[in-house]
Amino acid sequence: MRSAILLLLSALLAVPALAGEKSYSNLKFVVVKDSNGKPVRNAAVILHPVNSKGRQDKGGMELKTDPDGKTNMDGVPYGKLRVQVIATGFRTYGEDFDINQPEQEITIKLQKPSDQYSIYK
Repeated sequence: MRSAILLLLSALLAVPALAGEKSYSNLKFVVVKDSNGKPVRNAAVILHPVNSKGRQDKGGMELKTDPDGKTNMDGVPYGKLRVQVIATGFRTYGEDFDINQPEQEITIKLQKPSDQYSIYK
């Protein structure tokens, strides 16, 4: 009888996990210069959820990198996430990521802007 109660209790505890309970990830970002791998401090890392149609949803969060080029965000729901990084003196970076692990580290390499050409010199 005791084993039947334990089995029933175990089954009841497992039901919420099977019923679509959301999973969350702890994300770590490292932003570095593409040319030499050195960290980029004070870069804006902007996070936006992406819906099933590939469009950016409402809401979002902006993080800033520390002197080591690192920042993090805990409790990010699994799914598509659009990441943009903006830093002075670098090209704006943007990419969508599939968040599907309890812990993920994303390294972003920023590039210098390309030369602009003008007919007016």
